[in-house]
Formats: sequence, C-alpha cells, structure tokens
Amino acid sequence: MRAVPPSAGTAAAALPLDERVAAFAAEVVRPLAPEMARGGVRHAGELIAEAGRRGIAGLLTPATFGGQDAGHVAFARAVEAVARECASSAVIYDVHVSVASEPFARFGEEEQKRRYLSRLATGEWLGAFALSEAGSGSDAASLATRAVRDGDGYVLDGTKMWITNAGEADLYLVMARTGDPGARGISAFLVEAAWPGVRTSRPLRKLGLRGSSTAELVLDSVRVPAANRVGAEGTGFRLAMAALDSGRIGISAQATGIAQGALEAAADHLRRLGLDLPDAALLDEGAAAATPAAASRLAGMAAQVAAARAVTLHAAALCDEGVPFTREAAVAKLMSTDACVAVAHAAVELCAPHSRDDAHPAAVRLRDAKACQIYEGTNQIQRLVIARELLRG
Repeated sequence: MRAVPPSAGTAAAALPLDERVAAFAAEVVRPLAPEMARGGVRHAGELIAEAGRRGIAGLLTPATFGGQDAGHVAFARAVEAVARECASSAVIYDVHVSVASEPFARFGEEEQKRRYLSRLATGEWLGAFALSEAGSGSDAASLATRAVRDGDGYVLDGTKMWITNAGEADLYLVMARTGDPGARGISAFLVEAAWPGVRTSRPLRKLGLRGSSTAELVLDSVRVPAANRVGAEGTGFRLAMAALDSGRIGISAQATGIAQGALEAAADHLRRLGLDLPDAALLDEGAAAATPAAASRLAGMAAQVAAARAVTLHAAALCDEGVPFTREAAVAKLMSTDACVAVAHAAVELCAPHSRDDAHPAAVRLRDAKACQIYEGTNQIQRLVIARELLRG
C-alpha cells in the first residue's frame, strides 16, 4: 500500500464524518483499487490502520473505547462510499467495523472492551468473525468446532472456513461448541492470532473480491482464557445471529456501492460514445449500446441502485432506533444484492466489447457482485427469514 503521510490522516480526522469517509475513499481506497482487483499484495492491516488514523475504524464502537459511536446509518453510508471505489476494501472494512467489533461491544465485559475494543476502533488491530465451517454454512447451529473447559480456560479445536481477513487479522471472534448439539450449545470467544495453535491456510482464489483475504482458520488445541469468553456459555449463537442481522446492513451497503460504481462505469462509457450519434457511426466501435434503448436501460439501473440504497438506509435507521429490524435487514440484503448483480451485469453488456477486459471497471464489479448474494446469509436464506417473520406476525 502506498504510504499515506500521518499528517494526512491526522488532518482528515478533524473533518466532519462524511468528509472523512469521502477523503478516505478518494485518497486511500481509489489508488489501491486496481491492484486489489488483480488480487495482488494484501493490504487489510494498512487499510484499517489508515481508517483508524482518520477516525472511521470504529463507527459502531462507543467513544469511551476509542470509537465514533456514529450509528448504522453513518456506517452504511461509509461502506457504500468505500465499495463504490473498491469492493475488496469495503468487505475488509465492513467486517472489521461490524461483525468483528460490534458484537462484543454489545455483549462483552468491560475488561474485554478495554483490552481489545479500543485496539480495533483505532485501527491498531484488524478483526475477523469466525462462524462458518465447511459442514455448517447456512446451518450455522450445526458447527463442530469445540471448546472444552480446562482449568481457568478452554481448549479450542476445529476448522473455520471462508473467513474474511483470515491470515491478516490480529483478533478473531470465534463461535465454538461448549455444550450439546444445537444453537444452545454454542459460545463465543476472543482468540488472538498470535496464540499457539492458531493458523490459517493460503487465501482462496476467488471469482471476485480478489484483494480481500478469505481463508481457512485452523484452531489446533488453542488455549483460551475464560476471561476471553464473550457472554455466558451457550449464548454464542444469539450473539452471532445479532451480529449477522447488523452485518447484513453492511453487506447491503457494500452491494449498493458496487452497483453505484457499475452504474457510473456504464454512464461514463455511454457519455464518451454520445447517445445522439447515429447507430451506423458507432458500428465500428461495436457500440450498439449507445442507443435510446441503452439510455432506457441506464435509467432502470439507476432506479435499482436508488431502491437498494433506500431499503438499506431504512434497515439501518431502524437498527439505530433500537426497534426490531431482522425482516428489514433481510429485505435490504436480498434486494440490494440482487440489484447489484443485475446492475453490474447490465453494465458489462452496455460497455461491451471493452468490458471483456479483465480489468475493466464493469467486469471487476460483476465479479465482485456475486459474492454479495452468498455471504452474511445466502439470498435463499433471506427469503426464509422474511417469510418466517411475516408468518410470525
């Protein structure tokens, strides 16, 4: 990562929040985006450190622990702004601020917050959330990683899969089984990456989000102090589900940002061609896209982006108000991620044949878009959540 002078971060920290986020996206994220899209050197730690210097690494963390306590609407806007430039940077940032930090800000002990939360909120440490396993993706309650009580601590054994920031994170929030099968047998633990027995695989080669490390996390007889259990035994699944409800707001915002970036790529392309040119003059460019039909399609894409943003901010506002928002978060996740894929796909078609280039901004965003329909609960699961909430009345 290109070094950003400390003075730039210090000066930016004095700006209003929206301006800090805009500066971070323009000055830090945008220059990194081409390399991240290629899947080059990982920059997660430096990215979050710079976010910390600019006062945006702890948007959901109380100010008493070094955060900004800005709320979920501000957080959604920040994630969208980052994703508009680079989806890989957005997922690194989103996971760190939300599911890796917010759950134990809500459910953790004061001593845990003093010890860890301020490090995450200031960007000194990078966080990760470890729930999924190869045999328990959507059915998270069937996870097999075990935590066995041993004296004044626990011994954790198991393997987590598809963990964002794995291999780069300093701290993992890990769900492990302390009791019987099912949701009530799961507890949550804070596990430091430097502890003996903690290791990760090489980052997976992915269709998109190539600049974000996604890897296997292996826990091999890892000794964890009892003081690092978050909440009582058996409450880890509830913590994880609360984290995912909130986390879906972040993914919805990420999807909206990707879609906005794809929309802008298509609009820029059509603007360069000129929609008022006769079709015949464009044939050599292979740009039959620059027609009134293309203008109509572009307008439809813009409407999809606006709708995605609206449902995302609605769910975020309900979360900030402290009222139930599970259904609204699922609606936002479903609508925004489906819109993201549709808009990115349309952008690739409108930008053809140039978008066949692997590095074309529309092509990059189409690859990045698909993952949004899968993680933080697949869209098939979101439909079940929405139906369940409706039937419960």
